[in-house]
Amino acid sequence: MTIRTLAEVGARLEEAVRGLPGEITSNADLYDRYEMVAIQTLDSEFMDHAPGALEEYLATFLQDKQTELGLSPEFSSGDTP
Repeated sequence: MTIRTLAEVGARLEEAVRGLPGEITSNADLYDRYEMVAIQTLDSEFMDHAPGALEEYLATFLQDKQTELGLSPEFSSGDTP
């Protein structure tokens, strides 16, 4: 497992979110999509990585998305700052 492999996970996650049907109505909605795809990715790829590596990468990825989208760390159920 390499950093490049984890970067590829991020690229696939971005592509999967862009390919989801339906209209994105808010930053919270977009974040929910990222979270959903990240969970699916973790479920399907966790055995392909060193223990804890994928979980840590996806947690950081989602934290960065949360910041990028202007959502508070306590974000839940569509709450925004």
